[in-house]
Amino acid sequence: MSSSCCSPDGHCSTGTATATAVGVSTTYAVSGMTCGHCRDTLTKAIGGLDGVTGVEVDLEAGRVTVTGAGEPDDALIAEVVDEAGYELTGRV
Repeated sequence: MSSSCCSPDGHCSTGTATATAVGVSTTYAVSGMTCGHCRDTLTKAIGGLDGVTGVEVDLEAGRVTVTGAGEPDDALIAEVVDEAGYELTGRV
């Protein structure tokens, strides 16, 4: 028997469980983000929406990726981004 931590289908196990966001991921272009505070603000604001399971903010690229159980409500996400002081300029 092999002592490898990887299964025949290529999945590896390190003995620890990890949570991953499952669902539909949509990336938006957002202007006005410059620092960690911006990232934290948007992560909290968007992450608080119903159905959102993950938010990833890329400051350098000016992009926010939202993962949820289904197709996101673009108008609602744009509204939350606007209320937080940033501008959603469209999907990427």
